[in-house]
Amino acid sequence: MNVQLDELLASTTPKTLNSKRKTMKFLLKAYQVSSPGMISKPKTDVLSKQGGFSFHYGSTDPEMRTLTSWLLTNSSNKKKLARLVPKLWKRHGKEDLKLVGLLLANLAKEDLNEDPWIVFIHLINKQEPLETILEIAEEMNRSEHKVPDDEWIIAMAQQNSLWHQIAMLFISIREDGIGELKPLVKSAPEGGELFEKIRKRLLTSNS
Repeated sequence: MNVQLDELLASTTPKTLNSKRKTMKFLLKAYQVSSPGMISKPKTDVLSKQGGFSFHYGSTDPEMRTLTSWLLTNSSNKKKLARLVPKLWKRHGKEDLKLVGLLLANLAKEDLNEDPWIVFIHLINKQEPLETILEIAEEMNRSEHKVPDDEWIIAMAQQNSLWHQIAMLFISIREDGIGELKPLVKSAPEGGELFEKIRKRLLTSNS
């Protein structure tokens, strides 16, 4: 239980969500009070530099989920929440990207005006930490938005080399496993150490 976060949420009027600028400012305050304290500062500074994040307060997972629940409950227009997604990604704080994953997992296709997976892959650039991509994809896959089927994955991988790599990551977290997509996994452009570990695990799996 985070008393500071609870107090902030209780004192914030839902009308704040009618303004993107006010909402983005409010979220920064929420991230700050969701941090376990100064003891995490050295770690988050290092993570921020290594991960390419603009900031990382160290907000914990339960607090981020509480914040997301408050946003979803108090928003009178889910389409407005959906329009926060590209703004959050552009600001690129660690907590911003975590919130993007939670929103994509919980907003409907109608709110986003697009399939959540399409929205997600169009956000990703070449500098994104692999762990962040996996975390968001896993969050989405735990929701009603499961990783798309083979046909979708193949079509995605054919677009460019970056999407081919990301397609392989999506395969690694889906419940169906590699299935008939072993050639796609084998031909994915070479990645870093973690990427290649994932590829090896997929190719040696029985699923």
